[in-house]
Amino acid sequence: MSETTKNDIFEAGLALRRQVLGNEYIDRVFALKDEFSDDLQDYITTHAWGAVWARRGDDGELTLPKKTRSIMNLAMLAAINRPHELEIHIRGAINNGVTKKEMLEIFLHVATYAGAPALLDAVRIARKVWAEQEQTAIV
Repeated sequence: MSETTKNDIFEAGLALRRQVLGNEYIDRVFALKDEFSDDLQDYITTHAWGAVWARRGDDGELTLPKKTRSIMNLAMLAAINRPHELEIHIRGAINNGVTKKEMLEIFLHVATYAGAPALLDAVRIARKVWAEQEQTAIV
């Protein structure tokens, strides 16, 4: 049995990151890398995406479905008021099958624990992303 290397974890993370956020977004992020952000992209891809999002059980399946992770991200990012990351992960959640109705329920749930301002900001950002998605679908 071979040992998993950091590069294996990075590659698994990169593949999953591309699935969730899209090739266009990842290509743009990696094209902007410089000596200041190179380590940041390596860290995010290896640790957040490779070691956590791409985590697999003994059966080889993801330990949590991508949709479940997206739902968790939307709730956490809305609650801690991270609008830039929330917008990115709303796009990923759409790719992972989270519906408008489910997003609204997630953000209503956040309001119960993090307050109405978190709900209002999250819904505003989600409406923006959904409108962009719908406009792209029309073109």
